[in-house]
Amino acid sequence: MLAITVRPGVADSATLAEMPEPDPGDGAVLVRALALGVCGTDREILAAEYGRAPPGADRLILGHESLGEVIEAPAGCGLRPGDRVVGIVRRPDPVPCPACATGEWDMCRNGRYTERGIKERHGYGAERFRLEPDFAVKVDPALGLCGVLLEPASVVAKAWDHVDRIGRRDRAFRPRTVLVTGAGPIGLLAALLGRQRGLDVTVFDRNTEGPKPALVRALGAAHLAGDLAALEALAPDIIMECTGAVPVIAAVLGRTAPAGIVCLAGLSGVGRMGPVDIGLINRAMVLNNGVAFGTVNANRAHFETAAAALAQADRAWLAGLISRRVPLARWREALAPLPGDIKTVIEFASPA
Repeated sequence: MLAITVRPGVADSATLAEMPEPDPGDGAVLVRALALGVCGTDREILAAEYGRAPPGADRLILGHESLGEVIEAPAGCGLRPGDRVVGIVRRPDPVPCPACATGEWDMCRNGRYTERGIKERHGYGAERFRLEPDFAVKVDPALGLCGVLLEPASVVAKAWDHVDRIGRRDRAFRPRTVLVTGAGPIGLLAALLGRQRGLDVTVFDRNTEGPKPALVRALGAAHLAGDLAALEALAPDIIMECTGAVPVIAAVLGRTAPAGIVCLAGLSGVGRMGPVDIGLINRAMVLNNGVAFGTVNANRAHFETAAAALAQADRAWLAGLISRRVPLARWREALAPLPGDIKTVIEFASPA
C-alpha cells in the first residue's frame, strides 16, 4: 500500500512509498483512508524539529488528522463495514500514569505516551490503517469530507471542557463574551463552539478580507482586524489564544474581565522573545483572580463532544474551512502552505 513517510530527524525526507499492510497488532478495525488533514505539526516533523519512528523502524508514516471508512471490524465492537471513523491520536503510556489509568491520556504525567503519526507509532497517511475499537470514533456520514476536521475540533472541545472546569472555581462565573485570537482551523473551530454555547464571540485576525473574515461573520461572530492596540478596548470573560505568536500572547494575558480565563491553545516557537512587562501581567491577573492555562491533545470524551458539535454545525460553513483538496498523487503540494490556506486535505479515496 502507498503511504506518506518521513525519516524523523532528517529534514525534507518525505516520500510516497510502498509500505507493508498495517500490522494486526495496531488494532482489530481495518480502515480505508479517505482523507488526511495537514497541520503545522506535520510540517514541523518534515522540518526535523521533532517526531519519532516506531521502535525498530527508520521511517514514520505521517499524519494524525484522519478520516476513513471501516473495511472490517470484530463483532460487538460497535463498528461495522461502511462506518466513517476518525482515529484518536494519542495512546496511553504502558505504566500507566494516574491520568492514563483513568482514560485521560491527553494529560499524561510521565511522557511515555505514543502518538499516531508523531511519536513512535505510524500515522494515518496510508491507504489503509488499523485502529483499536476504543480509539476509533464514529462520525456522521453526512459530514462528508468535513469529518476530517474532527481531530482539530477535539483539541478545541478539550479547551472548552477545561474552561468549564476552571470556571467552577467561582460559583458566580457566568461568561458571556469570548475573544478568539487567530482565524486558522483551531481559532475558527473555537469560535464555532463558543457560538454553539450562545456566547458573544469576537475573532481577532490580521486578515481584513477573504474567506476568514467571511467565515467569522457567517457564525454570527464579530471580526476584529488591525494591530494589537485594537485589543485594548476589550475585556472578555474568556480568551482563546490560538496563534502561538508571542506578541499576541503578551497582549492577551491579563486582558480579561475579573475572574476571567485565558486558554493558550497555540504553540510558540522556542526562543521567541518579545517586550513583555511581566509585572504588569502579574498585577492584572492577581488583582482580578485571573487564570491562564495551556492545552494540547484530547481524549475520547473530547472527540465525542467534537463529533456532536460538527454534526450540528452548518455543513456549508464547515466546508469553507477546507481551503484546498489535494489528490494523493499530488501530495507534496499539500505539505507546502499557501497564502490564504485554512485547512489543506489530502484525498486518498472515495467511499466504497
